[in-house]
Amino acid sequence: MKKYQYKVQGVDYEVEITEVEGKIAKVNVNGIPFEIEMQKPINAAKHPALAAKRSTAAPAAAPAAPVTPAPYAAPQPQPAAKPAAAAGAGTPVKAPLPGTINAVNVKVGDTVAVGDIVIVLEAMKMQNNIEAESAGTVTSVLVTPGDSVMEGAVMLTIG
Repeated sequence: MKKYQYKVQGVDYEVEITEVEGKIAKVNVNGIPFEIEMQKPINAAKHPALAAKRSTAAPAAAPAAPVTPAPYAAPQPQPAAKPAAAAGAGTPVKAPLPGTINAVNVKVGDTVAVGDIVIVLEAMKMQNNIEAESAGTVTSVLVTPGDSVMEGAVMLTIG
């Protein structure tokens, strides 16, 4: 496993490559798993540790969508689909932009109304109040203060 530190638009990312097979790499970005497609495969002779970790298990049921890499950096991973059980039943509250969680104002079981501030997200040195878009009961909270999230990441679910 190789670990790398990246800073993209002022946000720090820890990227850990866990497995590479051909042009598909399994990586963890700040602890969140992703499958990414590289422009060209990594030469196994230059990276024997990564090549040795190739899995002999059956492939996943749903392949990840191809990712277009940025011209100046490593490919940008897209969030992998999380199982519904992990996210809880209901309407997901997703990060509108990448940033750092400063506060989580609710916990599982809390009742929220439309417009209630459920999370405070810091992005580009600004505090962004994330409001509930639906009323209901919080069925899951997937982030804690200090977590980095990418755009579109599910932060909590309201059922």
